[in-house]
Amino acid sequence: MTRQVDGWDAPVCGMTWGWTGVRGTWLTPEAQHSMDEMAGLGVSWVTLAYGALQATAQSTTIAFADEPTVTDDEIRGAVARARRLDLKVCLKPVVNVADGTWRAYIGFFDWDVPGEPSWAQWFAAYREFIVHHAQLAAELQVEMFCIGCEMVRADSQEAHWRELIADVREVYDGLVTYNCDKYQEDHVTWWDAVDVISASGYYPTGSWPEQLDRIGAVVEREGKPFLFIEAGCPSREGSPERPNDWALVGAPSERAQAEYLDEMLSACAERPWVGGFMLWDWPATLYAPADAATNDDYCMYAKEGAAVVRRHYTA
Repeated sequence: MTRQVDGWDAPVCGMTWGWTGVRGTWLTPEAQHSMDEMAGLGVSWVTLAYGALQATAQSTTIAFADEPTVTDDEIRGAVARARRLDLKVCLKPVVNVADGTWRAYIGFFDWDVPGEPSWAQWFAAYREFIVHHAQLAAELQVEMFCIGCEMVRADSQEAHWRELIADVREVYDGLVTYNCDKYQEDHVTWWDAVDVISASGYYPTGSWPEQLDRIGAVVEREGKPFLFIEAGCPSREGSPERPNDWALVGAPSERAQAEYLDEMLSACAERPWVGGFMLWDWPATLYAPADAATNDDYCMYAKEGAAVVRRHYTA
């Protein structure tokens, strides 16, 4: 049985907006138009997702004050725009690797070795990045704050995560979540430290019942609210079988995306413990509606998938 958590109000009918948070793109007329169009899908929540860079997967500095990361004022402006649309907000600062390595591979030796980069050094830099944005989340009174995204190699550093969460709670009193990667829900050992369990739900078509059975056991054991803080599918042929592969080669297909979204949302609607979605994703600058048929990315703007989302979110 999932226990009640102060501030948690399911269902979360949400969208992820603004990724990757490129400086100069969040306070434009195009960004205003983008968020207005997103609200038309019946969303009640928005995750503002933005990235900061470290040079390599073994770097121990994170340049979150530098370009290309959005500025604090851009985040303030995006939150204000979301409030005007009556949306609840989750802030989601994410670390990326400048050389293109996926953040899941950020990692160090299990024990400290003199002269080698260490988990302790990295978490010190990561703490500075995350706590700064937790303070901003508190200033802006956003409803939820995500402390990390798909940090698969780092997931095992339980003590460091618990210390970070304690530091975040010193400055922010809203809901705290962590976005584990797909297939990792039952490997994180510190779910008790957060308020909401969240995951990236990029599961292949046909596998949703099996995966929901597995995740449901975790939710039952932990007694925490749960949502898919990322989930979606590119609008291209073949993507329903590999929805996490944004580089998959395939012809554009609105129908493939729409059918996947309907399958996913329908399967999850049968599981009351699934508290909602922050679908992936909705950029700060949209393509023209006339280009929707040839756009093969995750955004469902002006595609068949938009009607699917609107139907599920407004049911």
